[in-house]
Amino acid sequence: MTAKQLAGYDRLHNARLNKGTAFTEAERGAFGLEGLLPPAVLSLELQVARRHDEIVRLENDLLKYLVLSDLQARNETLYYSVLMSDPATYMPIVYTPTVGEACQKFGHIFRQPRGIYLPISARGRVKELLSNWPEKDVRFIVVTDGERILGLGDLGAGGMGIPIGKLALCTACAGVPPQSCLPVVIDVGTNNQALIDDPLYLGLRQGRIRGDEYAAFIDEFVAAVQQLYPKCCLQWEDFANINAVPILERYRDEVCTFNDDIQGTAGVALAGILASLRITKKITDQRFLFLGAGSAGTGIAELISQAMARAGMDIHEARHRNALFDVKGLLVTSRDDLADFQRPFAQDRQPISTFVEAIKALKPTGIIGVSGIPKLFTREAVEAMAELNQRPIIFPYSNPTSRSECSAEEAYRWSGGRAIFASGSPFPPVEIGGRKFVPNQGNNVYIFPAMAMAIFATEAERVTDEMFLTAAQAIAEQVSEDNLAAELIYPPRERIFATSLHVAERVAACIFDQGLARVPRPADVGALIRSCVYRPVYPE
Repeated sequence: MTAKQLAGYDRLHNARLNKGTAFTEAERGAFGLEGLLPPAVLSLELQVARRHDEIVRLENDLLKYLVLSDLQARNETLYYSVLMSDPATYMPIVYTPTVGEACQKFGHIFRQPRGIYLPISARGRVKELLSNWPEKDVRFIVVTDGERILGLGDLGAGGMGIPIGKLALCTACAGVPPQSCLPVVIDVGTNNQALIDDPLYLGLRQGRIRGDEYAAFIDEFVAAVQQLYPKCCLQWEDFANINAVPILERYRDEVCTFNDDIQGTAGVALAGILASLRITKKITDQRFLFLGAGSAGTGIAELISQAMARAGMDIHEARHRNALFDVKGLLVTSRDDLADFQRPFAQDRQPISTFVEAIKALKPTGIIGVSGIPKLFTREAVEAMAELNQRPIIFPYSNPTSRSECSAEEAYRWSGGRAIFASGSPFPPVEIGGRKFVPNQGNNVYIFPAMAMAIFATEAERVTDEMFLTAAQAIAEQVSEDNLAAELIYPPRERIFATSLHVAERVAACIFDQGLARVPRPADVGALIRSCVYRPVYPE
């Protein structure tokens, strides 16, 4: 085979270089592609239309997910063109809720590797394994150890679907260049016996490593990233509470890093609350009760508390207004089983064992579900909220849809249509008594892609809570009066790209204000953001 023919064949099998049927006649001659493609030359726009037509005919979302995954492996430009042409349609396919099923079936639907797998059996060689990645200027890594995938639990190496999906949305929703992104799975084993017994499981067949050995492996990983990719930001995803909180505390003041389940979820929840303030009470009049007292619940509670403090409230009083409820009941000061990160929110009162009792005693203006357990926002609970509040805030945030604490229809029906509703995964429109409700989706996609773009453009040294407060406010600003009139408290997903760039600009300005940027501050921060945006266009 001649060098010319080899180069042509390689182009067709290189996702970055491949144009498929969009190669021009001149390119086909120059690259040795003649005969390797059908003779018709189609534009990128026609290719996108063809993919739309193919995908819309598929009978379920997992098939659509697989078609898109195959496209990403074959033709990256076309893949992002498809996603960016209709983000509202494709976000639920490449990420939640469909990605949950994809992670559960990862070993059975595996086609082509993507990203880096770091098994603990390779300790001492993490830098060597990371060095096998072809890109040498990685700016954004999304990493999971697969222990707490959405609300689905321990999926081990199958958790790779989460970093892949999140990074696809960083590009599709905020223009982060895909060549700068790297999905990573840290494989320390799995405690899911069904996976260990599955002959098609692709991870280590052993129980999870804990303690000092685990911490040392994480240390080795962070050190290797810093050595190989000094401008890189690490985004932690779907780690169990026992690891998520310590990892964030260990590294947040040392490297550019954040935990999306803790800080991203907090940012998007606060954004919904800030927008809803234009419908209901001011933030210092709010009280929230969380169902679920893990890292996500405490992360949201802390960011809301900081927003209350910004509005003039004492921070301790603000934290007292954010109560948490777990499997053992309300978090109260007399309990001896609280983790350090939970203690600031413990209530100085008698124990309360049921969620409805807690609602009646604390009289919250909003309830926020981060339990990962479906149907815990019962009819009695929602009706109690509606009795206490003219416009009760009902946020069942657990993902995927099958794990939501209640459905949109339940929240609207049980509250007499008065609920201000937002869920983590999408629900279809609801019609009750001739009135149509369009449920809000408070998805982290409003936060992490914009955060990634701001960090990419500024080469930020650290990620701070102030950046998430800024992001939440910037999201809320994008909710128009027309949106509010339609009871929407998040910007329409159809506008996610414009929204993300607005948020990225505001966060980038915050990074410059805090002195955390590694590039000079330009006169126009928005222009800096726009200059960094990836556009899916075939090279000439």
